[in-house]
Amino acid sequence: MSAPHKSGGVARIDARLAACQAEGRAALITFVTAGDPDFDTSLAVVEALPGAGADLIELGMPFTDPMADGPAIQAAGLRALAGGQTMVRTLELVARFRTRDTATPIILMGYYNPIYIYGVERFLGDARAAGVDGLIVVDLPPEEDAELCLPALEAGLAFIRLATPTTDDARLPAVLANTAGFVYYVSITGITGSATPDFGKVTAAVQRIKGHTRLPVAVGFGVRTAAHAATVAACADGVVVGTALVERVKAALDAEGCGSAATAEGVAALVRELAAGVRGAAKSDAA
Repeated sequence: MSAPHKSGGVARIDARLAACQAEGRAALITFVTAGDPDFDTSLAVVEALPGAGADLIELGMPFTDPMADGPAIQAAGLRALAGGQTMVRTLELVARFRTRDTATPIILMGYYNPIYIYGVERFLGDARAAGVDGLIVVDLPPEEDAELCLPALEAGLAFIRLATPTTDDARLPAVLANTAGFVYYVSITGITGSATPDFGKVTAAVQRIKGHTRLPVAVGFGVRTAAHAATVAACADGVVVGTALVERVKAALDAEGCGSAATAEGVAALVRELAAGVRGAAKSDAA
């Protein structure tokens, strides 16, 4: 396994979130699926995100059985797989991005099966070498930390845990025990893109989680518009948007389902709107 780079991994995530906090605002965290609809288009989309206002990037690892994802992200994963995306190519995409951007944190998000098949030690070494900073693996609970979480932390990668509306105060300590980077609060009960959150309940949940940890709290699932983003940014440390961006990728494909120069610009246009919402939000005293 390659040695951790001091400038990357947990340190890069921490530095970016601290910079956003110093500006008195939440971070905008954008999700797109690696390889959707093809490698070159996907790379162009990812490269366009920071300039449009994304502070951190979550990159979905395509998988055939994405149980926590709604139809839009499931379809994106299938497009990517049909376009030849593999774990090797996902890591190559990160490495290519890193030749132009060494500051924006990259977090791989997905499921354990592709990592297990790749080989955990090999994956962690290759991910670190490519410039990956953290992992969100939605189907590995704290009871399975020895599988990936602890080795990832040892390799210098943040392992970012999900908390949900059903994660009570008794469960939170286990969820937070080995979490690094930030806590990802899932604002709805269900799959991605399936509903609009109750923002009053989101604010209360963020306050509750902050009573258990000093880590930043980011909120995702159901955040689709600049207005949604502004509302969440007023109470949370980060705003995660995924389904709306994946839908924008699909909308910008041609009649044959292929990407073009318009695809990256279409996604970037939405990110600029979301970034304006996040940056225009007043932070609440509770945050």
